[in-house]
Amino acid sequence: MRRLLAVLTALVLALTLATVLAPGYGEAAKPTPKRKTTWTAAARATITPGVQMYTAGAQCTANFVFTDARGGVYVGYAAHCAGKGEATDTDGCSTASQPIGTKVAFVRGGSLVSDGTRLGGGTLAYSSWLTMTKRGVRDGVVCAYNDFALVKVNPGDVKKVNPSVPFWGGPTGLDTTGLGLGERVYSYGSSSLRAGVSLLSPKYGVGLGDSAADRGWSHPLYTVTPGVPGDSGSGFMTHGGRAIGTLSTIALAPAVASNNIGDLSRELAFAQRYSGIKGLQLTRGTVPFRSSL
Repeated sequence: MRRLLAVLTALVLALTLATVLAPGYGEAAKPTPKRKTTWTAAARATITPGVQMYTAGAQCTANFVFTDARGGVYVGYAAHCAGKGEATDTDGCSTASQPIGTKVAFVRGGSLVSDGTRLGGGTLAYSSWLTMTKRGVRDGVVCAYNDFALVKVNPGDVKKVNPSVPFWGGPTGLDTTGLGLGERVYSYGSSSLRAGVSLLSPKYGVGLGDSAADRGWSHPLYTVTPGVPGDSGSGFMTHGGRAIGTLSTIALAPAVASNNIGDLSRELAFAQRYSGIKGLQLTRGTVPFRSSL
């Protein structure tokens, strides 16, 4: 009995020491500490949702601002903005893309006759298209509508960032409930085709009714003015300022010159799972959302 007690005592002691001394034991269950980012005031910020983004000569519009657990700051746009295919190539699982690390410029005032003013820069840090190709995704719906990429803002330009959407304010969080027929939507596009006419950038519209076949990955809608090339990537919010999607394509049905947006909650969840960016999350705006025109 004494010998058995001695053995049990030694075993308990050994397990206790292993628990205390084992590196990282128990730390995995704790959330990664998130570094707080201090945003510049919205009135002074130059890199915000709605800013023009140029990638290898192609112009798109920023949707929202995102952060990671280490304090990194990202601006989102559409993955096809860094694509190498034609405008009609919308399958993200088979269309080539610029590589991770590609330089992206944030620009104001870009048009068909002017390169605009460079506001800052960043690098392509995540692309749903590259990720789906690498992982061998073959789901037609996901390949068509998972159109989301992140550009990491250069450290020296983070001080120019504010996460608030121009004109509307917000976002106030994520919308995960889909887009019903007639549900109101709000967006801000900066296509170079508008020749810098900022009055045409704020857009207001309605959902056209989701299709069950898209399984929540896409939401057709119509806005005034409709989204045009160069608006790609821009963010959409529902009533209350909840971010619901990112502009992906121009459609002819169910309405001429309507648009399809990718569902941001699904696009972001995919990125959180496969991007390798720890603590990736949407950042809420510092300016309250307002839906009145």
